[in-house]
Amino acid sequence: MAIQTVPAFAINQRTLLLRTPAGNILWDCIALLDDATKAIVQSLGGLSAIAISHPHYYTTMQDWAAAFDAPIYLHAADKEWICRPSDHVRLWDEDALVLSSSVTLVHGGGHFAGGTVLHWAGEDDKGVLLAGDIVQVTPGADHVSFMWSYPNMLPLSAAEVADVAERLALWPFERIYGAFSHQNVRQDGQAIVARSARRYIDRLSK
Repeated sequence: MAIQTVPAFAINQRTLLLRTPAGNILWDCIALLDDATKAIVQSLGGLSAIAISHPHYYTTMQDWAAAFDAPIYLHAADKEWICRPSDHVRLWDEDALVLSSSVTLVHGGGHFAGGTVLHWAGEDDKGVLLAGDIVQVTPGADHVSFMWSYPNMLPLSAAEVADVAERLALWPFERIYGAFSHQNVRQDGQAIVARSARRYIDRLSK
């Protein structure tokens, strides 16, 4: 389930509410948390955890955590970007952090040192990747992009792209949900990431 502010506000990313038998997880964060949004999330069972891909989407994470009494899982490599302290913040520094039997946070690096994706086994056990823009789904949803700065269109280095691709290759996934509306890969997600990485590395190495 996607939650997004209308009309567009700030970066205009969406947050995704992942509903699992172990509890609801809020993936990434939007800045505006109003009473209507609180009521909707509460009616769906509240939140058991909040996880965020990278600092651009930290926004009002402390307010979300306080409203739902939920821990915020952030990779420790990005702790310098936490602008407001919160007792809800839980830093981790492993290659992966298991949140439940079906949900794992994976350190992907790339866009930020602590760049994180969420891997969910999915209802069909084929795997789903909530990617933020650690990998950015491109128009047509048949490739992904690996960027250091999206506004300035500056890519990661070939070595960094290879590192991200190698980390994600360990986790099977069919679908990818990106940071923005319509950035959804419905099938062949893992193959698309691998193919896109090879294309990037080839072009950057010339």
